[in-house]
Amino acid sequence: MNPTESYWSYEAVQALISLVREGAPASVISLKLKRSITEVRAKINDLGLTPLAEA
Repeated sequence: MNPTESYWSYEAVQALISLVREGAPASVISLKLKRSITEVRAKINDLGLTPLAEA
C-alpha cells in the first residue's frame, strides 16, 4: 500500500459503491467522502466499478 493512501473502512467502501451505482461522478464522490479525486478514482478502479464520466 502506498503510504500516501489512506485506509478505506468498510462503510466508506459501501458508500463509494452506492454513489457509483447512483451515477455520481468522481468529483462529487470525492466531496462527499472527503477524499481526493485521485484516491476515489483509484478505489473505483480497484473495485472494478465503472464511474460516470465527468462532464
